Amino acid sequence: MEEKLTYRALSGQLQERIRRDRAEHWENPWRCREESALRRDGTRDAPTLWRPAFVRDTEKILHLPLYNRYADKTQVFSFYENDDITRRALHVQLVARIARNIGAVLGLDLELIEAISLGHDLGHTPFGHAGERFLDELLREHTGRYFNHNVHSVRVLDRLFRRNLTLQTLDGILCHNGEFAQKEYRPQPLKGFAAFDEAVEACCTQGEPAIRRLVPGTLEGCVVRVCDMIAYLGKDRQDALTAHIIDEDTKFTTQAIGTQNAAIINNMIVDILENSYGKDHILLSPGTYQDIKTAKAENYEKIYRNEKVNAVYESSIRPMFRQIYEKLRRDVKEGREGSPVFRHHMAFLEEKVRWYGGMDYREEDPDQIVTDYMASMTDDYFVALHRFLFPKSSLGIRYHSYFSDLSQ
Repeated sequence: MEEKLTYRALSGQLQERIRRDRAEHWENPWRCREESALRRDGTRDAPTLWRPAFVRDTEKILHLPLYNRYADKTQVFSFYENDDITRRALHVQLVARIARNIGAVLGLDLELIEAISLGHDLGHTPFGHAGERFLDELLREHTGRYFNHNVHSVRVLDRLFRRNLTLQTLDGILCHNGEFAQKEYRPQPLKGFAAFDEAVEACCTQGEPAIRRLVPGTLEGCVVRVCDMIAYLGKDRQDALTAHIIDEDTKFTTQAIGTQNAAIINNMIVDILENSYGKDHILLSPGTYQDIKTAKAENYEKIYRNEKVNAVYESSIRPMFRQIYEKLRRDVKEGREGSPVFRHHMAFLEEKVRWYGGMDYREEDPDQIVTDYMASMTDDYFVALHRFLFPKSSLGIRYHSYFSDLSQ
């Protein structure tokens, strides 16, 4: 993976413009304004000088019980005992860091950027996108409804834990999906919670076509969306090297953005700033946009579809998802109060939200309860739960040990 391009820098002309604008105290007219923050319950969580609206959102997310679980939710490489491989906790921090870097130069609201970044993957399942796919298949089989992690992140914050986040933060989280690259990210005006709820429901009933129609309502949300891609394109390559999925001789061909993580981050930031500064949208150059598509395709070919990555997902994780789902579904339908779905999920959730009001969670659809529970699990909890529920099962996971290289 020898680097093919040195680090780019902002043009002298743009650097001089930025310095001049800062000296003149220029403010971006398209940044999200504090006074526009909108909450479902406007009678509480009023902004203060020391806790502005989007700072409150960030703190609500950081103190959410499920935020802790990022630390044991893997990105791509799930079967390695290796603390140098990225977990979702690091990913959301990387997204926040890159997005804040861009947002600071563009003159955007950095607190809103951070809130969206840190909350955007709270709805992710154990075992990354493979787990998301398996849970989606099971939910659709039983209900006809779709599961997508971005939609479930909103459900976690807005419905399950009822944290009264701003519409701007929830919208950015809903629309963050970095799987769908675009050359131009142009915000669509927010139309209130009723329209937002309709968009969420459309995602649940229509799936990918509705997801693809999502456009963030703020420039801050647009920045986070593109930074989700920036954060994983090169980082997944680093992790693939660490996991020996690829080696140093693996060829990647992108020119404008480079091929390694540090160059990709730098060069994409420079490109976004060069093409977006002073504009009401986020724009990529044609070369960078084409490189993003090429880089994603090469990652899929060389990493994500690699047999070393996918074999255990299909042979073990998929059937384990089905066994757990069906068992928990029966437990909910039959009211088995001793089941983990009652003891570890429903009781836990009720205890955490009892002061926020809302519907009795036990009246929720059983399939939705099971989906909520399984999506909340960490990788280790999922494996331990399967062992607890099916102690005689032949299914399981053999992890690549910390010491596998020493035992040969």
